[in-house]
Amino acid sequence: MSKRAVLEVIALDVEDAVAAQTGGADRLELVTDMAADGLTPAAATVTAVRAAVGIPVRVMLRLADGFAAGAVERLVAAAREMREAGAEEFVLGFLDADGQVDLAAVERVAAELDGCRWTFHRAIDHAADRDALRKQLADVPGLDTYLTAGAAEGVDTGLPVLCAEAGRRGEPGHDQQLLVGGGLRLEHVPALLDAGVDAFHIGGAARPDGWAGPVSAAAVARWRGVLGE
Repeated sequence: MSKRAVLEVIALDVEDAVAAQTGGADRLELVTDMAADGLTPAAATVTAVRAAVGIPVRVMLRLADGFAAGAVERLVAAAREMREAGAEEFVLGFLDADGQVDLAAVERVAAELDGCRWTFHRAIDHAADRDALRKQLADVPGLDTYLTAGAAEGVDTGLPVLCAEAGRRGEPGHDQQLLVGGGLRLEHVPALLDAGVDAFHIGGAARPDGWAGPVSAAAVARWRGVLGE
């Protein structure tokens, strides 16, 4: 491997963030309410986490379960609040009722981020046409990563799609880093590394006691070891 793979870990609070960093995480995705698959955290949590760790923190911009943007001005206000709290990187992604990318909402929020780097999250796995979505988003400022399992059902189903997309890096709409997450398990890693995937995202896999328990530094370190030091 020419460079070590990126390991991103979901954090809910300072305890999670510190444990993830201790275990060797390269970056955090900071959210609240995993029962709704991750929503925008409190501003105070963002400030506290940023003060507690030295690794990058990507903050979720999502106000309700599902992939609809909802009230875009509320999202813009949330983005502004997160930036004021110290957030410098973000996670977002919106679809319309037909499964097309809600380009107007994405562009409006991205404009508020003013060049900050951000990830388009697993909404891509629920899109009607993931390739069309990538092409529509190709020129939106700041987008540098897609978080995807390759399929709505998770990596078990999406593995062939992920391997194929990894081989398209550099094509129009495929310039962004592929960050694989969503039912990701250690046994998936060798095939993904072989395909050229160089970024991995874990949530429950970092928590031996499930979402009711904290991130385990030891669990993160196990992934770090498999992905390469």
